[in-house]
Amino acid sequence: MAPHGDESSDVAQSESRRPISTVVFIIAMQAEALPLVNKFGLAEDTDSPFPKGVPWVRYHGSYKDLHISVVCPGKDGALGVDSVGTVPASLITYASIHASQPDIIVNAGTCGGFKIKGANIGDVFLVSDVTFHDRRIPIPVFDLYGVGHRQAFSTPNLLKELNLKIGRLSTGDSLDLSTQDESLIIANDATLKDMEGAAVAYVADLLKVPVIFLKAVTDLVDGDKPTAEEFLQNLAAVTSALEETATKVINFINGKCLSDI
Repeated sequence: MAPHGDESSDVAQSESRRPISTVVFIIAMQAEALPLVNKFGLAEDTDSPFPKGVPWVRYHGSYKDLHISVVCPGKDGALGVDSVGTVPASLITYASIHASQPDIIVNAGTCGGFKIKGANIGDVFLVSDVTFHDRRIPIPVFDLYGVGHRQAFSTPNLLKELNLKIGRLSTGDSLDLSTQDESLIIANDATLKDMEGAAVAYVADLLKVPVIFLKAVTDLVDGDKPTAEEFLQNLAAVTSALEETATKVINFINGKCLSDI
């Protein structure tokens, strides 16, 4: 805790009591983003704040008392697929913070879940904290850096109001599950597995912006179906559940301060 009278502490306390006005959603896939874009009536930027030539896409507009942006890394220039993974997620988080100066970031998206930890297809989780499972650096202290454990912004009132499930998220750059990854996810005590969350958390922590994570389960990592098949089969329905929950989150945040959520 900062000493009494510390200027940075006073500023932080003042910020926590100011009504939230700007929210940025970081979303990896446009299929995950478009339901929210439509729900909030957002428009795609015609004059992008991002560097010329990057595929990043920002939709923005006003909803109730909030200015909302939804930012996606866009399509890979060579292959035309969504630019998923930690590197695009880090870049757009950094650029979005500078472009929009958000009061809070919401990283929303789909994920894999572990049924042994209580996850079911279609569940939407509020994430408690995040780690990496594929940054293996077996040197003292570097090993902890590799895991990169960070807490999500604490939202006890939101959690209680929406009655969401809560769990730890582990992030890696592969959709499949290697034996090494599995052992580290278990060591991380994770309920959920994705390809962006811990990267978003790293940048948000670096620039001191609160971040929360909404993750909807498309596939069961410890289930009996191939991950890619189950993901594609459930994507549309689960994305709809994600949009519904994200809307409830925005309605709850509207008019409140950070300290109220």
